[in-house]
Amino acid sequence: MKPTPNPGTAELRQALEPLLPFVRRAALYGAVASLLVLAPSVYMLEVYDRVVNSRSHLTLAMLTVLVLAIYAVMELLEWARHTLMHQAGTRFEAALSTRLFDAAFVANRMRHPAGSVQALQDLRTVRDFFSSPALLALPELPAALVFLLLIFLMSPVLGWVALLGAVAQTGLAWLTERSTQPPLSAANRAAIEANRYAESSMRNAQVIEAMGMLRNVYQRWIERQREMLRFQAEASDAAGLLQTASKWLQQVLSSALLGLAAWLLLRNELHGGAGLMIVASILGGRVLAPLVQIVTQWRSVVQVRDAWQRLAGLLTLVPAAPVGMPLPAPRGHLTVEPLLAVAPGTQNTVLRGVQFALAPGEVLAVVGPSAAGKTTLARVLVGLWSSMGGKARLDGVDVHTWNKAELGAHIGYLPQDVELFEGTIGENIARFTEAGRAQVEAAARAVGLHEFIMALPQGYDTPIGRDGAVLSGGQRQRVGLARALFGDPVFVVLDEPNSSLDDQGEAALAQAIVQAKQRGTTFVVMTHRVSLLGVADKVLVLRDGTQQMFGPRDDVLQALRQAAQPQQPQQPAASGAMAPRPAA
Repeated sequence: MKPTPNPGTAELRQALEPLLPFVRRAALYGAVASLLVLAPSVYMLEVYDRVVNSRSHLTLAMLTVLVLAIYAVMELLEWARHTLMHQAGTRFEAALSTRLFDAAFVANRMRHPAGSVQALQDLRTVRDFFSSPALLALPELPAALVFLLLIFLMSPVLGWVALLGAVAQTGLAWLTERSTQPPLSAANRAAIEANRYAESSMRNAQVIEAMGMLRNVYQRWIERQREMLRFQAEASDAAGLLQTASKWLQQVLSSALLGLAAWLLLRNELHGGAGLMIVASILGGRVLAPLVQIVTQWRSVVQVRDAWQRLAGLLTLVPAAPVGMPLPAPRGHLTVEPLLAVAPGTQNTVLRGVQFALAPGEVLAVVGPSAAGKTTLARVLVGLWSSMGGKARLDGVDVHTWNKAELGAHIGYLPQDVELFEGTIGENIARFTEAGRAQVEAAARAVGLHEFIMALPQGYDTPIGRDGAVLSGGQRQRVGLARALFGDPVFVVLDEPNSSLDDQGEAALAQAIVQAKQRGTTFVVMTHRVSLLGVADKVLVLRDGTQQMFGPRDDVLQALRQAAQPQQPQQPAASGAMAPRPAA
């Protein structure tokens, strides 16, 4: 039975199907252009035969005009097939770019190595291969068979020699694959790992510089680079030797066919006369030309094959989300069934048995020591992490499976580590939508940020730089808060929202929560500070990933105070009292 391709490979092949008309037309143009390569040889024979014998200027002019027209057609066909294959590659990229971007994004959330920009680089590698010399050489193979048949018609001896050269060239291609594929694949993996390490180091450049770690980090990066260069050198040595052998074989075959044709002519065994000696030599070179092109471009073949396999693996890892019916906008009723959450990529259980419910407009404060599971709970509540057991449901719908493009406008989220993006302050607050200035200002005013923004020279159009570098920690956190509250979401999760705020910022945050609560927004706030407990309706206490307490704020706080009070020691018996004597 034919093996069934994995889902990722099947999805890639599905993206190729609409491109088949482009490929067929390009292959046809390539085959015709390859056959027209015979034009110079025919022109040469006709000049030697017709023009020299007839001494006719008109015949020479007509033959020259005809061959020039054929050259023009050849170049036009080459341009057309390059254009077609470039269009095919562009359409392939357009068909998969959104899907792969989303898949890489999800894989990054899962902490999987495939979750990086490498997927987009692999897509570009496949796109560029459509118009690469190695792929464009394939349509020339049928023409090579025609040339081989013509050589057989000249002389079976010449044909068998040309066929033997083609077989030897194919063997060189096979040896190239066997000798270069393992080191080239290893070099690609090492290059990806080196780039990933460099990107990680750049993200932590300030820490590296401040603590004098630059030389050590560089040393670890250069070790990965050296590993990549070692594999590349190994592949290059093998490929260079085989490419040299391939070109040598092509030249030897052309000369061998010329010499052999001359020997056959002397024996009166060459059909067609002396002119076919040169034609046989030219055709012999054209028989091997496609194979030589493929051998010399084998590195690109290996690269695109590795890229294809990585793309298929990513698409298999992150299947396409099913298209469901649009759901009504949520009202903010949160129900959390007994959760069992595991950190992505590990078997470490982070949450066990956490369950609670919130009505629209209620505020829940989640408290607990470090590593209690607060951040994990925040990620599960907004659907970033899936749960091994139990569900977080918003209006009865699993948040994790809800289409984020549909749900996102109704949710606000502030992670513990605030991430801002290159753009203006206004664009970051507006979540890069085409929102009106009034909506953006409303969100900024809610967290007390409007006056600060208006004091800037460009106001809301002020670029914030990479990762919000021009803002302080507290300012970045306020921008993140404004982004979370933008658009009046019905459900907001804030993870340590006041960790970088001063007293004025905390007061503005508490006021913003109260105002949004009055509009029916449901809040879950993870916090270490007691300043936000005043706006909470309920409190959840976590410890070691388990739920210790949950209920109305005052009841939970009272229970915590009682648990914190020291136990009164039992009073000892009076010194004059007599202990009972044991019975005799």
